[in-house]
Amino acid sequence: MKLSSLVARERFVASPVARLATADAQGVPHAVPVTFVAEHDVLYFAVDHKPKSTWNLRRLRNIRENPSVAVLVDQYDEDWSSLWWARADGRGEVLEEGQERDRAVGLLCGKYDQYKGCPPEGPVVAIHVEQWSGWAFA
Repeated sequence: MKLSSLVARERFVASPVARLATADAQGVPHAVPVTFVAEHDVLYFAVDHKPKSTWNLRRLRNIRENPSVAVLVDQYDEDWSSLWWARADGRGEVLEEGQERDRAVGLLCGKYDQYKGCPPEGPVVAIHVEQWSGWAFA
């Protein structure tokens, strides 16, 4: 059953982790899990302190080349009548500094205990959601 955009957004926002799908300028796809926070119809995620060799990550390069992104959350259960997914489609923007970046880091610290003692220091991505969609078994 197709979810209304309101229900899809509610389920999406309540999820702890999402999968970000980007594509480079040639359309080559790339998907990674992200922690995120939502403010109105903007999603934020940050490059954090987890081990990485660089902040020049493929997801950031892709967004700079091709800002169209999709972000997916889902629930899987052995009882397939409990299955659902919700997706946010929009345009991403990499924030290196500024008030919006700092506000997003504060929101992320409020959602994830892991960030309270060690806030993300890397770039933040703002995804301006243009469409919420989803599906549920029942």
